[in-house]
Amino acid sequence: MIPDTIERAILINAPRERVWSVLSEPAFLGRWFGNGEPVKIDLRPGGLLVFDHGIHGVIPARIQTVEPPRVLSWRWSQGAAGEEPDDSNATLVEFTLTEDGSTGGTRLTMVESGFAHLGLPTDEATDRHRANSRNWPGKLDQLRADSEQTTA
Repeated sequence: MIPDTIERAILINAPRERVWSVLSEPAFLGRWFGNGEPVKIDLRPGGLLVFDHGIHGVIPARIQTVEPPRVLSWRWSQGAAGEEPDDSNATLVEFTLTEDGSTGGTRLTMVESGFAHLGLPTDEATDRHRANSRNWPGKLDQLRADSEQTTA
């Protein structure tokens, strides 16, 4: 059976608006989730988001939800580099930001789903899930660091 979902939650010592900026601005996205160069992003539902992952190639994504400063989601291809995401080859990545009353910071929850419905062989879809599961903690740690250490 192919695992379908990855879920991670982190607490960030920064206001929700600051975390939203890091999560949605081209320079920050490129730094924490790309090769360091600003990403191309059309921040609206249906808009294009393009990550340059260096050795992994260019990965286009389609923005699904934009609700500042609470929810951002995109669908990205798990197929070949450069492949446009669609219902048969993409997972959905959703970030939800909530205020954490006990710390005054932000709780960020990331859910990536859809691995079980990819049009890939079982072993390849499982490998994608495993690889993404290993990569998210480092990406979220970088997001936290950028949110906490850089002023808006």
